[in-house]
Amino acid sequence: MTGMTRSPSGTQGSWTVAPEPFDSPAAQALWREYYTEVSDRWYLLHEGRTTDPRELEREVAATTGAEFAPPTGVLLVARHDGEPAGTAGVRMLGATTGELRRVFVRADLRGKGAAPLLLAAAEAAARGLGARELVLDTRADLVEARALYARHGYEETAPHNDDVYAEHWFRKALEG
Repeated sequence: MTGMTRSPSGTQGSWTVAPEPFDSPAAQALWREYYTEVSDRWYLLHEGRTTDPRELEREVAATTGAEFAPPTGVLLVARHDGEPAGTAGVRMLGATTGELRRVFVRADLRGKGAAPLLLAAAEAAARGLGARELVLDTRADLVEARALYARHGYEETAPHNDDVYAEHWFRKALEG
C-alpha cells in the first residue's frame, strides 16, 4: 500500500493511516509505548510488578521491526490530528500468508475509530503484498484485542507459531 487512509465521517477527530519506515522516530516511539504496555500487563498479571527497565530497553532494542520493511512487509502508522497514535504491521510468512503484528492504539485515543482504520489499512497492505489470508496471535489477557479481531471477521484457529506468549491464534481470508 502506498497511499493513505483517511477517517470516514463519524469517527472522532481527524485520522490518517499511512506506511512509515519501521525505524522512523514516530514508529520507534509507538513501539516503545506498545511494548511497555503489553509487557507491564503481563508482569502485573503474572508477577505483580511492572517490566524491569533493563529488560524493556533490551527487548525494544532487540526487536527493531525490520520484518516490516519492504518488499515483504509494511508498518502503518495512524495519526490523530497529525500526531502519531497507533501502528499495525504486516509481514509475509509465505507467498500468500501475511502475519498481522503490533496492532496498537495509544490508550488515550482508544475508542475513537483508529483500530478499524488500522485493520482495514493492514488488510489492504497485505493484499498489496500478495496475501490471501492474514494470521495473528495474541494473549488471553489482551481481551480488547481478541474482541476487536472477532468483530472484524478474524476466526480463532489452531496455532501457526510456537511463540511462548501466544495463547490465541486468529486467521482471516482476504477478499479480492
